[in-house]
Amino acid sequence: MSEGYSESQIKVLEGLEAVRLRPGMYIGSTGPRGLHHLIDEIVDNAVDEALAGFCVAINVTIERDGFVTVEDDGRGIPVGIHPDAGIPTPQVVFTKLHAGGKFGGAGYKVSGGLHGVGASVVNALSDWLEVEIWRDGQGYKQRYERGTPITGLEPTGPSRKRGTRVRFMPDATIFQTITFNVESVAGRLRELAFLNPGLAIRLRDKRPPPKLPDGETAEPYDTTFDHPGGVADFVAYMNEVHDTLHAPVQFVGEASGMEVEVALQYNDGYAETLSSFVNCIRTGEGGQHETGFKFAHTRVMNDYARKSGLYKKKDNLTGNDLREGMVAVIHVRMQGAEFEGQTKTKLGNPEVRGVVEEITALHLQAWLDENPKIARVMIEKAARASHARKAAQKAKKAARTGKSSRTRTSLEGKLTRCSSKDSSETELFIVEGDSAGGSAKQGRDRVFQAILPVKGKPLNTEKATLAKVLGNKEILSVVQAVGAGIGADFELSVANYARIIILADADDDGAHIRCLLLTFFYRFMKPLLAEGRVFIAQPPLFKLERKVKGKTEEIYAWTDAELKKAAAKWAKSKTVIQRYKGLGEMDPKQLWDTTMNPATRTLVRVTLGDAAGAERQVKTLMGNKSEPRKRWISEHVQFGDDNARSQTVDGTGVERPIAGASA
Repeated sequence: MSEGYSESQIKVLEGLEAVRLRPGMYIGSTGPRGLHHLIDEIVDNAVDEALAGFCVAINVTIERDGFVTVEDDGRGIPVGIHPDAGIPTPQVVFTKLHAGGKFGGAGYKVSGGLHGVGASVVNALSDWLEVEIWRDGQGYKQRYERGTPITGLEPTGPSRKRGTRVRFMPDATIFQTITFNVESVAGRLRELAFLNPGLAIRLRDKRPPPKLPDGETAEPYDTTFDHPGGVADFVAYMNEVHDTLHAPVQFVGEASGMEVEVALQYNDGYAETLSSFVNCIRTGEGGQHETGFKFAHTRVMNDYARKSGLYKKKDNLTGNDLREGMVAVIHVRMQGAEFEGQTKTKLGNPEVRGVVEEITALHLQAWLDENPKIARVMIEKAARASHARKAAQKAKKAARTGKSSRTRTSLEGKLTRCSSKDSSETELFIVEGDSAGGSAKQGRDRVFQAILPVKGKPLNTEKATLAKVLGNKEILSVVQAVGAGIGADFELSVANYARIIILADADDDGAHIRCLLLTFFYRFMKPLLAEGRVFIAQPPLFKLERKVKGKTEEIYAWTDAELKKAAAKWAKSKTVIQRYKGLGEMDPKQLWDTTMNPATRTLVRVTLGDAAGAERQVKTLMGNKSEPRKRWISEHVQFGDDNARSQTVDGTGVERPIAGASA
């Protein structure tokens, strides 16, 4: 046993000290995602009041000074002395982990905040937090700083109000940034409003509004999310930028103490979008409720196709055939939800499958019988999908083996592999063009970095069938290099690389290539995005060079603002400024130093944001309709924005680390 190891070295963390020491264990990260999760935790407590039937309005405000206010009109946190802790109950809620009305089942029938750590974790990770409570005709207030009570629970006088208001300022010593992105906040609030018909959620941003591309100042952000149609409104929203085949179909049922809501709507596209929730919690990995829905949907649709004579072939239509072009939302409200999976977002309760299956089958069968014309369109679309699927089977085999006369894509001579066999530490650079690919091959770390050059612009997979996707040589090379299959057959656990990094020129063509590749990953390898394993490399735009005492010095700049600062720094020297037109202009050492070296590079991690926002953004930017795309660009693209590298883009949840840091 090592000398000097004794009882005194065993550290016991008291109270919220553990949260401040290891914040990632409680909120996932200290980057933008973790920061925005703080709002989610407080809002979820207010939504629990709505689920219990006591709250109809929530107001969320990003204040001018950057702190956040969340106010609801629920019952208000109980204010008496807690019988076990011997301190005011609000102080228990905001300072004790695993404390709240969710435990024991008496406070809430169903709840989104299942772990009971939300309020206390937000308090621990805030520079300061204030809670105000209005209950039983009286107001109360308490203030905390970095999780520690600064005041007691003080009465503020009689009041006719009811509810709770929480204000907090994130701790800048913990988070990489404490600047909230209003669009990221809006995505989750919009989602909650869809899932809770009758609940109105207002979001205001009181910070100075940004400048628009035309030089005008944007209107202050003030939006109320209120969707009485519930999940039917949800699917309609996701399909708004698509041509749909019918109005949304909604099923609502209750059995075994569970409430089930299902809505679906078909569009003329090829992608399936299935979003599922339990007690307002997004279950990104699916689970028993999704299994029950899929089983019932496939069985009922096949039975109807046979009974109506719309499909007479011997083999049945598969679930993938029948769900092509379908947007669906499943929401289950229940007690005792159990989660599993890598990110604890997969519903594990086996009893849920039967309930969802029963409700879906009953209502879907009735709807098909009542709407034969629409049912015919859906079956015919599935039959075409079946034909395309069979045509794609050979292409799928080619994706695994590379042995097809028409779509042969041998990776030998194209993919430059790394030497490490440990997939947990390796990364694949997908590089625009052979010239940049050559520099990347020479400049890389051969141990863990692999290089795959792609020629031209990849196929727009938003508008393509699986057969067409697998018939494209450049896309097929990506599929083979990743090595985890495609579409329904994709298995993240067998992927060859821990990180997929898109390396393209910093111009319009490069941006288009990034969008096309991200669209492919979103549609056919979505788990890569869900797990945050896709990145965008950030090559510099400028190089400044000068000679000092016979030695050459270089500075790189990524924006016009950085260029101006660097030029000012060397104002007294003879400086040569080079603007890179493409990656091919950088030699291997320059590419390594600026873009590939984990110690100095900046990567943009691409992750999935809210379901509705991600789906709409992909369809808007890559779909058939040009008008929504033009409108989105005019409203969101900030031309000449020197702060672009520190912003968060919603929809696909792009996290941008600070310059010089690896993600």
